[in-house]
Amino acid sequence: LKEIYGSNFQKVASEQMALIEKISEHIGKINTGIDAMTEARKKANQMENVDKRAFSYCDQVKPHFEEIRYHCDKLELLVDDEIWPLTKYRELLFTR
Repeated sequence: LKEIYGSNFQKVASEQMALIEKISEHIGKINTGIDAMTEARKKANQMENVDKRAFSYCDQVKPHFEEIRYHCDKLELLVDDEIWPLTKYRELLFTR
C-alpha cells in the first residue's frame, strides 16, 4: 500500500493497519497462553501421584484454555473464511 499510495499511505491504509495490529495482538496472546499452558502441563506431568496430577491439570492447565479460546474466537471473526485454513468454531456448532 505504501508503494501504491505514497505519502497518502497513512490516511488510506489506517483501517488495514489497525486490522493487522488486532490480528497480531491476538496471535501474540495466543502464543503467550500456549507457552504458559505448556509449562503448567510439564509441571503437572512430573507429578507421580495421579490424583495430584489431575488436580494440577484442572487448577493450573485448564484455566489457560479460556484465554487461548477467547483470542482464537476473536481471530476467527477478523480473518476472512477463505483464508482461514481450519473449520471455525461456529461452523462446528451450527453445521449439520
